[in-house]
Amino acid sequence: MTTIDELLTRGVAEVIIERELRERLAAGKPLRLKQGFDPTKPDMHIGHAVGLRKLRMFQELGHQVVLIVGDWTAQIGDPSGRDETRTRLTAAEVRSNAETYMEQFFRVIDRSRTEVRWQSEWFGTFGLEQALDLAGRFTLAQMLAHETFRKRYEAGAGLTILELMYPMLQGYDSVAMQADVEFGGTDQKFNILAGRELMAQLGMTPQQVLLLPLIPGTDGRKMSKTFLNTVDIGMAPNEMFGRMMSMSDAVLPLYFEVLSERPMVEVHEIRQSLATGTVNPRDLKMGLACEVVAQFHSPADGEAAEAAFVRQFVQRELPTDIPEYRLESPTPLLDLMVATQLAPSKAEARRLIDGGGVRIAGERITDYAVVLQPGAGVVVQVGRRKFVRVV
Repeated sequence: MTTIDELLTRGVAEVIIERELRERLAAGKPLRLKQGFDPTKPDMHIGHAVGLRKLRMFQELGHQVVLIVGDWTAQIGDPSGRDETRTRLTAAEVRSNAETYMEQFFRVIDRSRTEVRWQSEWFGTFGLEQALDLAGRFTLAQMLAHETFRKRYEAGAGLTILELMYPMLQGYDSVAMQADVEFGGTDQKFNILAGRELMAQLGMTPQQVLLLPLIPGTDGRKMSKTFLNTVDIGMAPNEMFGRMMSMSDAVLPLYFEVLSERPMVEVHEIRQSLATGTVNPRDLKMGLACEVVAQFHSPADGEAAEAAFVRQFVQRELPTDIPEYRLESPTPLLDLMVATQLAPSKAEARRLIDGGGVRIAGERITDYAVVLQPGAGVVVQVGRRKFVRVV
């Protein structure tokens, strides 16, 4: 059973207000947990799953999950982190995208303990009087505290009144749903706090806030459909596995924390072993990729995707016509590289090792002092095109 401590710390960037949320959790009363999703594209990605996984943990403790499909805010587009106004979507485009969200939600969270609500339930009948009342509850100064808004305003870039309405509309979702806790990425902090402000103004108990880290995508930037750097929940197993393997080694500790079931003690050990270089990052990455595929497909799919990856990218990375070099006695790697023309000099051999471009039997070499033994039967590889088989 997940403890409150783990619930509020593992894969969590910030809790507002932690003391109050701990008290409400300790009271034992089921809480209404809200998270919204704007269906601006048809596919969800594993960055979305970080929040869904956390919601599932709360579900298992008896709390009620409320998923908001932002069919109105998606037509505006969340301005957070944007340096220009988004192209507006039509209601039909949003509805089409949202249809694919339903199946993807429930690959992670329990359908039977989830309430799915569409913003059109309350905004569809929102009148001008209500819209003006909502807009009148926030000042321009408050909106310009939003980093994105402030930067665009100061730069003289386009900033529409409609975009300024976005945090207010997201905040009103919390009022409509009487949310106890709202979940979102760290980029959603301003919008979620707008919900707290609005609830307080209307005499409601302000929602607590649980902010989740934004995970990097395949190019190192935050995972985003805008950047085309995502691992999508609906990807086929082999493609999902391959995308996971293309991630930087640096993301592994965070990914294990937010996307795996490994105990935190093990996650800390993984972080330490990566820092000290006592583990092959590729092995960790393959294990994680297998787990992620298993989550969204099945354990058998994860194992099959791993086997396919090994066949395609590990076993087949060696050409069939590798030249051989016979060792008569133990030979330092640097000498071997020069003798076989894998490097023009020992200095260049050291540079190649420093750059991570030298492998023996598929393992990246970091030590200049490696000595190869006669009869080792291993392949020494430099870059992607130079190979020598030691015999």
